[in-house]
Amino acid sequence: MPLAPLVLDRAGIAARIPHQGTMCLLDRVDLWDQQRLQASAGSHRAIDNPLRAHGRLASSCGIEYAAQAMALHGALLAGADARPRMGFLASVRGATLHVERLDDIPGELTIEVVSFNSDGNNVLYDFSVSVPGRVLLEGRAAVILNAAQPIQSGIDS
Repeated sequence: MPLAPLVLDRAGIAARIPHQGTMCLLDRVDLWDQQRLQASAGSHRAIDNPLRAHGRLASSCGIEYAAQAMALHGALLAGADARPRMGFLASVRGATLHVERLDDIPGELTIEVVSFNSDGNNVLYDFSVSVPGRVLLEGRAAVILNAAQPIQSGIDS
């Protein structure tokens, strides 16, 4: 199935993931389907980005951007009527950081996550953070979903 356009802005994203305020790093979902989600973000340049340290945003922080995209992908797959399950990033492997920092990258970041294996409780994703014509970081992540507790998000109970 081809990627489907979806109009989902920052408020729509924050309503579906537990990350709120400046910790919600994604600005918009551009495309998504059963296996993939592509989002955009400009928060890497924000002075109040909560991941900044010593006046800069290290490229390793791009893993958090990808993790939020994974959480959002899971929430979208769960559907509008279901509460997404809480999950955590269990491991990151094969991560390659092609730049030292993100805060000096002009333009919007494109964050892409691709699920390539899922058994319902464990999901494996390939991820990348890029700008047009340049991959900034990439890798593979394992997410473990907790069956017992839904996440607490901006969605009213």
